[in-house]
Amino acid sequence: MPLNQINRAAAWAVVLLFAATFSSCQQNLYSQKFTVSNNLGIERKTETVSIPIAKVRKLAEKYGAENLLVKDAATDAVLVSQALDSNADGTIDEILFQTNMEPNGKKDFIVRALEKAAAQRPESKLSTYSRFVPERTDDYTWENDRVAFRTYGPVAQQMVERKEPGGTLTSGIDAWLKRVDYPIINKWYQNHADKPGAYHIDSGEGYDPYHVGDSRGIGGIGVWENDRLHVSKNFVSYKSIAEGPIRTVFELTYAPWQANGRTITETKRISLDLGSNLSRYEVTLQSNQPLPNATIGITLHDQKGEVKTDQEQGWFRYWEPMDDSELGTGLVVDPAVVQVYKEHRVHTRDQSHLYVLTTPKHNSITYYPGFGWKKSGQFTSKADWDAYLADFAKRLASPLEVKF
Repeated sequence: MPLNQINRAAAWAVVLLFAATFSSCQQNLYSQKFTVSNNLGIERKTETVSIPIAKVRKLAEKYGAENLLVKDAATDAVLVSQALDSNADGTIDEILFQTNMEPNGKKDFIVRALEKAAAQRPESKLSTYSRFVPERTDDYTWENDRVAFRTYGPVAQQMVERKEPGGTLTSGIDAWLKRVDYPIINKWYQNHADKPGAYHIDSGEGYDPYHVGDSRGIGGIGVWENDRLHVSKNFVSYKSIAEGPIRTVFELTYAPWQANGRTITETKRISLDLGSNLSRYEVTLQSNQPLPNATIGITLHDQKGEVKTDQEQGWFRYWEPMDDSELGTGLVVDPAVVQVYKEHRVHTRDQSHLYVLTTPKHNSITYYPGFGWKKSGQFTSKADWDAYLADFAKRLASPLEVKF
């Protein structure tokens, strides 16, 4: 080969090498790769992954957290994601997305900075949602694509104390049994406004047959001592923190209440992820004296159902008939904090419960209560519900591993 051709070939090689190096550097300036690992031998579907903003801080500071996309490294597909300000201080703390993970599987993802990223971020057909509902007294309610819940505020309590009709006095948690994946909260409340009690009738989307009364409902909390459960009344204030395609978050605060001579203040921070039948509760109980326990309750209603537990794994459930179908309620909690559980069956209305007594850490206890309705098509039997709770407990004990 002539010398001039060799020189040209060498020059082109240098140019190509420079271009590749420059391109790689540019990629590194605008993106960051990370790996998600499932260390369990079970499949994990619609699992939420959290990217702490500290891990991508340079990208977030330079381009803005709202301009960060999450991509599947294998397919280059942009994923649905949610920037979350988890403490409501005006600064994004984490970016959430969801993925399916094979047993013992690994996946690579990329956080990519892009101007006007919102235009390229796919919209989810499904979502989470929560809000205060002043038009129905003062409920607070929340939902995702599988379940819906509500609890009750101070006006509902005052109505009971004034002996006015329509009030509710409880810090227990109600369940709305939905069998569609789209939001129903606003529609059902509007139906109720047009025709009081409409959401107690199943018109094809589901309904509210669940009775709370002054029970704990699904996951209400208290302090068990001297063969009695001491509990708060209705919440007195709320803070809506987030809603979006992956997670909704809010806080409820309760007036000080008494437990066998102790004065307790209570705050609940509740979140619900898309695809989950269980909400996450982080309950803080501040007391002027040490607490013997924090007791989580699941009402047994008329006691026609069946209790099953696995204290070693940390799941507890009740399966009962519900009109023309069946309902599984239950909770998952770190077994390390469980003292004991008990089936408390009495003749007094609304006071029969499955109680799980736990030891709070730093005045706080985190647990996951929820339900599965057979008529929703999500579960065909109590064995399905048991398997769901058992898998949830395993996933809770072995969270996905995220490495940058």
